[in-house]
Amino acid sequence: MSKDAVNTALDASPTDAPQAPADAGDAGYSKDLKARHVNMIAIGGAIGTGLFLGAGGRLHSAGPALAVAYLVCGVFAYLVVRALGEMVVYRPSSGSFVSYAREFLGEKGAYVAGWMYFLNWSMTGIADITAIALYTQYWSAFTSIPQWVLALIALAVVLGVNLVSVKYFGEMEFWFAIIKVATLVAFLFVGIFLIATQHPIDGQTPGLSVITDHGGFMPSGVMSVVLVMQGVVFAYAALELVGVAAGETAEPQKVVPRAVNSIMWRVALFYCGSVLLLALLLPSTVYSSDESPFVTVFSKLGIGGIGDIMNLVVLTAAMSSLNSGLYSTGRILRSMAMSGSAPKFTARMNRSQVPYGGILLTAGVGVLGVGLNYLLPHDAFEIVIEISSIGIIGTWVMIMVAHLAFVRRAKQGELRRPSFRLPWSPVTEIVTIVFLIAVLGLMWNDAETGRKTLSLIPLVAVALVVGWFAARRRIARQGGQELTDSSQGE
Repeated sequence: MSKDAVNTALDASPTDAPQAPADAGDAGYSKDLKARHVNMIAIGGAIGTGLFLGAGGRLHSAGPALAVAYLVCGVFAYLVVRALGEMVVYRPSSGSFVSYAREFLGEKGAYVAGWMYFLNWSMTGIADITAIALYTQYWSAFTSIPQWVLALIALAVVLGVNLVSVKYFGEMEFWFAIIKVATLVAFLFVGIFLIATQHPIDGQTPGLSVITDHGGFMPSGVMSVVLVMQGVVFAYAALELVGVAAGETAEPQKVVPRAVNSIMWRVALFYCGSVLLLALLLPSTVYSSDESPFVTVFSKLGIGGIGDIMNLVVLTAAMSSLNSGLYSTGRILRSMAMSGSAPKFTARMNRSQVPYGGILLTAGVGVLGVGLNYLLPHDAFEIVIEISSIGIIGTWVMIMVAHLAFVRRAKQGELRRPSFRLPWSPVTEIVTIVFLIAVLGLMWNDAETGRKTLSLIPLVAVALVVGWFAARRRIARQGGQELTDSSQGE
């Protein structure tokens, strides 16, 4: 944490928005994101590939009880974002939780938080381009094109758009979110109508009988629901994007609390409601990981064109997720680079005030994902989701640990907490951390993929340690320079 940040925190005025200076990584950004952009980014973060594609395979595995898994994970995801939101209101920063980890936990905390987040989004980016390729091959005109080629095209298009300016990013996310919300609302109305009128789907009458006649609420037992938890956590992996976007909006103290508070009803309505409707319309065994469950339903209605429209919508959802991942990692990596914990080139910005260095690094990992699609086209999506779950769980744990340190500083009188707070601290943080670690531990029961995923944790830990020793001198130099600059400015 810089000398200026310490002094400002100590002198914070009793308002909801202490004017602590942003860290070095915040310099140079525009404030072009409007309130409507941030609100819709929050919605878009809650509706992504994890629902539109991932729900199909998980419904097949866990049955209708998948709705419970979404609800439980959604509650904890909300608590994480609420903790992050409190720190954002305290001090908005494009470096988001990396900046807060640096202030309250030191450079090691910022280093771990940042690279775990990069692991999450670089893997999520691969999942997104894989999903885009799978969606595209739904149409016969593209079935002859190799999956890896379609993945490469998707990466190139979204990369080009992301490098233009934050204003265009915000506008794109706004309309992507509008499309996703409108589609899910339409699905909810259509699903309710089909159940109310008992309209047959694929020769079967929708309703509770679809569940009771096919194994009940948990056809494969409780453990099958537990085992999909890590994948369900992945579905909420973009919620923390609100904290990153706050650094490029003019009134984060007003915008962020509204966006965060609306998350829970979105989770209940869009995730739990959609999954329950899907289970009432068709047997869970009909759904698969190769096709969006929404496309499955509309295709089996036998009405020409509806399946194509739904597929186009979920295609835009995957494009939106990929776009968000490039945006957020670009900002996070720049914050890290300014303190020395990321490669120097990731701090570079173009004339449009876009940190293109970090965006290109994430896109470079995406190119490796194109290779994965070439080698393992049928398994690429599930493989990277498993790996990304390590990254997002690690990031969320670091957010909660940083918030614990933040609250401790407040109790010591070093800063003032805003009125927008995480309730029941420190119990909330501890329970959330235990839950997240338990999700990882329970993956051991899945011999096919869970244990393989857990076996990667030591490799990730070794990579972090090696990276830290490689970067610590640069970090020390950057920290020394920052203190020199701050003392010269006094």
